[in-house]
Amino acid sequence: MPTDSIHRAVDAIWRIESPKLIASLTRMVRDIGLAEELAQDALVAALENWPDAGMPDNPAAWLMATAKRRAIDQMRRQQLQQRKHEQLGHDLVAEQEEGHADIADALDDDIGDDLLRLVFTSCHPVLSREARVALTLRVLGGLATDEIARAFLVPEATIAQRIVRAKKTLAAADVPFEVPRGPELAERLAAVLEVIYLVFNEGYSATAGDDWMRPALCEDALRLGRVLQGLMPEQAEVHGLVALMEIQASRSRARIGPNGEPILLLEQNRTLWDRLAIQRGLAALARADKLGGALGPYALQAAIAACHARARVADETDWARIASLYAVLAGVTPSPVVELNRAVAVAMASGPAEGLAIVDALAGESLLQNYHLLPSVRGDFLAKLGRHAEARGEFERAASLTRNERERAMLLSRAAACAADA
Repeated sequence: MPTDSIHRAVDAIWRIESPKLIASLTRMVRDIGLAEELAQDALVAALENWPDAGMPDNPAAWLMATAKRRAIDQMRRQQLQQRKHEQLGHDLVAEQEEGHADIADALDDDIGDDLLRLVFTSCHPVLSREARVALTLRVLGGLATDEIARAFLVPEATIAQRIVRAKKTLAAADVPFEVPRGPELAERLAAVLEVIYLVFNEGYSATAGDDWMRPALCEDALRLGRVLQGLMPEQAEVHGLVALMEIQASRSRARIGPNGEPILLLEQNRTLWDRLAIQRGLAALARADKLGGALGPYALQAAIAACHARARVADETDWARIASLYAVLAGVTPSPVVELNRAVAVAMASGPAEGLAIVDALAGESLLQNYHLLPSVRGDFLAKLGRHAEARGEFERAASLTRNERERAMLLSRAAACAADA
């Protein structure tokens, strides 16, 4: 295989396997920073060896075995403290010398639990919210530092510092690599759910780059959500989050055109929606509802997604119910973004003028000043009202704010259509 092909294959494998690799290594070395370094060392070794030796039959197992050997070598060189030497070195050296462990089995063993432990460790209260999100997206989501920076509209150096400090903080605090129990588990659940959904969203609608979606991230987030379901079956919001992700993921095949262009919800071919994923989502939503009590923000969003999923064609969508659900969601988690989404539902239920009034009331919201969907939604309402020149300006502004190339092209296309109609 040519070197370029090998490098592309290594990159693809790394995208998929790095979170699992780092999670497994963290369980062994009890240090996220060291685990990531070992994983990176294994990646460099693959780039150096595979072009000549060829791709191994099990690339993930090769990376794991290499990372384990690097752990042993580094431990011997640096003479790690006795506790870690006995805890880690004895087990790893014995495993290597006795040859009784199958590396592939070790990589797959409790991998869901390892990933979940990694999320809870990354969401430890010793870290700030910003640090938790950045660290988890880096080590679990596999996002590059610049991708995280673009997602949160902050300098890349800021994100890099957050990640480095987060690793040092966790190591200094000797945070255990485990899923907490009792009251601490409930306290940290909200942060874990937030991070899982952020990972899913980065896969569902990439904040930057040439691709509209990154399906592997959606799959990682869904796997984590399902593991969390098994761990906390009495938590309605866990089921709500899984329901939301399942229903949204069901549209994946219909969201991208033949040339990679985005296809908006109302224009999608609904026969391409994954009905099994929808059924799983509706079942998870039913479990959340069965647990009783008021629905939380994820379950409410899942209920909104379910309205779309139940409509076989766009014209059958119950927009009045969606608008009412958004009103409830706004009461639970007040947010200008929620209000913007409510405006879309109101416009569909009662006409674009009603939606435009809500959007115009959001014009002064500081959180939306650089949010590309605000002018995009406003442009859509203006176009439907026949105010094409104004709509063109809004679509052009939205295009200037987005960092996703596919989305930018779509918005400029809408601007051009408005220019032709003006």
